[in-house]
Amino acid sequence: MDLALFDFDGTITERETMPDFMLAAVRPGRLAVGKLVLLPLVLGYKLGVVSGSVVRAAICQFGFWRIPAAELEQHGAAFARDFLPTVLRPQAMERIAWHKARGDRIVVVSGGLDLYLRHWAQAHGLELLCSSLEQKGGRFTGRYRGAQCVRAEKARRVQAAYPPERFGKVFAYGDTPEDHDLLAMAHEAYYRWQPLVPAAQGGR
Repeated sequence: MDLALFDFDGTITERETMPDFMLAAVRPGRLAVGKLVLLPLVLGYKLGVVSGSVVRAAICQFGFWRIPAAELEQHGAAFARDFLPTVLRPQAMERIAWHKARGDRIVVVSGGLDLYLRHWAQAHGLELLCSSLEQKGGRFTGRYRGAQCVRAEKARRVQAAYPPERFGKVFAYGDTPEDHDLLAMAHEAYYRWQPLVPAAQGGR
């Protein structure tokens, strides 16, 4: 059996989806204030001086602090059902179908949140490794539970849950520098749907 590892945002989808989830799930008042308070961080990210991890952590802290878990779970299920199908990349879905037909183990490995990714992955019969948020007393704290599933953390989680040596061949698909560690694990890797290691070469 082979292993297929897919980043989600920008690889399976045509764009980043976390901003769309924030627009859908953050309460309107917080959203309006947050756009002003967090603007310097967002601008820093666009200029390349603030990391995506720092921006995501700040946005979640501001948007989801003390929000009831049931409220966000409802938003996550609706987002997976109603919005995500509108931004899926046909090429990605065809490739996932190809791996399914081969009988490969398929895992989505994403820095996105399990609030919506869990529902989407289950609906498509895919396994999932992703970021999640901390809860206490039935409410979200706004903090991440553990490390965000990006960069080296992606590779670490795959190594722990799906040791590559147990599979005949590893495929990996990504689209940003946050996926480089994941792609480095593969025998056959694709960056923005272009092969990094041509299949004809084989091996890592």
